[in-house]
Amino acid sequence: MLAYLIRRLWQMIPTLIGVVLLVFFLFKYFGGDPAEILGGLNASPDQIQAIRDQLGLNLPVWEQLWIFFRQIVTFEWGKSWATNESVANLFMTRLPATLTVMVPILLLDVLLAIPFAMAVAAVRGSLTDRSLMVVTTVALSISFLVYVIVGQYLFAFQFGWFPVQGWSDSTLTNLLVYTPLPVLLAVMVGLAPQMRLYRTFFLDEIGQDYVRTARAKGLTERTILLKHVLRNALIPILTNVAVALPGIFVGSFLIETFFSIPGLGREVLLAVNRSDYPVIQAVTIYIAVITMCVNLATDVLYKLADPRVVLK
Repeated sequence: MLAYLIRRLWQMIPTLIGVVLLVFFLFKYFGGDPAEILGGLNASPDQIQAIRDQLGLNLPVWEQLWIFFRQIVTFEWGKSWATNESVANLFMTRLPATLTVMVPILLLDVLLAIPFAMAVAAVRGSLTDRSLMVVTTVALSISFLVYVIVGQYLFAFQFGWFPVQGWSDSTLTNLLVYTPLPVLLAVMVGLAPQMRLYRTFFLDEIGQDYVRTARAKGLTERTILLKHVLRNALIPILTNVAVALPGIFVGSFLIETFFSIPGLGREVLLAVNRSDYPVIQAVTIYIAVITMCVNLATDVLYKLADPRVVLK
C-alpha cells in the first residue's frame, strides 16, 4: 500500500506540471491582454504600458512562468484585479460558505440515493419500480432553474418556511435558517439521477452468479442485499462520488447566485465576467490538485470496500 501511494504521488507531479503549463499558456496567449482589460476602452497607450509593467507582463515568458509556479507553491496569487482583495483571503472567506451548502447536499444525495435505489432494485419490475422510474425521468427533464423559481415561490413567498436569500457570520444560523431551502432543492434535483444510476449498479450485482448461489443457500433477500450486493456495488458508487466531490469546493453557481450565498462558486462566476485572471487561475489549479487527491483517496477506498482489489 505504501509503495503504491508513493508511486501515485510521484506520478501526480508530471500531471500537475502539465496542468500548470496548460493554464499558463492558455491565459498568456488566448485570454486577451490583461493590461487592456484593466485599463478599459479609454486607457491611453502609456497607461496600458504602465499596467503591463506593474503586472510583470513585459518580463520574459520563462520568468513569468517561474513567477506562476512560485505563486502556486506559496499560495500567494497576489490581488484580485477587480476588487483588489487578496486571492488567498478570498479563498479563506468564500470557501466556508460553499462548504456549508455543498457538503450537506453531497451527503444527503449519497445517503438517500443508496437506500432508495436498493429498495427499488429489490422490487424490480414491479409497479413501484416502474412508477418511480417514470417520476425520476420527469424530474430529470426539468431544469434546475425551474426548481429554484418554484421552490422560492412556494416555500418562501407562499408558505414562509424559509428566507429567500441571506447569509450570516454564524455557521449554525446558516445551517438552520439559510441553507435548508437551497439544500432541499438541490437534493430534489440530484436524487433522481443518482437513484437511477445506483439502481443500475445494484441490478448488475443482483444478476450475478454469487447472488443465485446465496439464495440457493437459503439466505434472506435482505441479507443478500445488505451484506453482498451493497458491498460489491460500492466500487462504482465510490467512483461516482469521487467525480462529484471536487465540485463541492467550487459550489453550484446557480445556488450561490440565486440565494445570494457569498461562496466560492459565485466568486468564480463574477471573476469570469470580470476577466479576473488571478482568481480564475487559482481556482483552476487548485481544483486540479483536489481532483487528483480525491482520485487517489478513492483508489484506496476501493481496497477497503473490496479486499480483492489489487492496487498496482
